[in-house]
Amino acid sequence: MNAILFDLDGVICSTDVLHYRAWKAIADEHGIYFDEAINARLRGVSRMESLAIVLERYEGDLSALDLAAMAEKKNGLYRTLLSTMTPADVDPAVLKTLRELRRRGYKLAIGSSSKNAGFILERIALRDAFDAVSDGNNIAKSKPDPEVFLKAAAMLNERPEDCLVVEDAEAGLVAAHLGGMKAAGIGLATASKTADFRIRSLDELLILLP
Repeated sequence: MNAILFDLDGVICSTDVLHYRAWKAIADEHGIYFDEAINARLRGVSRMESLAIVLERYEGDLSALDLAAMAEKKNGLYRTLLSTMTPADVDPAVLKTLRELRRRGYKLAIGSSSKNAGFILERIALRDAFDAVSDGNNIAKSKPDPEVFLKAAAMLNERPEDCLVVEDAEAGLVAAHLGGMKAAGIGLATASKTADFRIRSLDELLILLP
């Protein structure tokens, strides 16, 4: 194993509550029921695919322009909330793990479907902790398609079989396997049968990897 590819949200940091607040505002505006269980289904999928899930209970008619406007408004709300993030929002165990993996010679990359990955990394002062960032801005298909991880591996000049993906969502675990990579599940993904390895916290990677 030469490289570790990390999902961002739920692995390196957590913005779940910020996503929830932004999507809830959009849903409330249109009289759509939205709760944390629905929000959990949005993990690891693109903005437009997330919007489609949010709108499953909506009975009105929306044009492509309407959908684009809703997605853009949600992103504006979300970015406003993201702007409140600071390095203090990163668990010290995450920082310790990234530093130690680097010391051991592993290449590190982000593989996230989010188009806000770069902005989040800047807010939490971790952009320089990774050798590459593959995100929603350079892919055509979101997870469970493996494109985001395959591009991350290519950026690192590593073969897929030499990469380990760390994910908290089923879609990401599936994407890793479709890309020919092993996957470690963290958070909710520890309950998935798709995961090759299961870790309770990121620093358990230091036990898993030499």
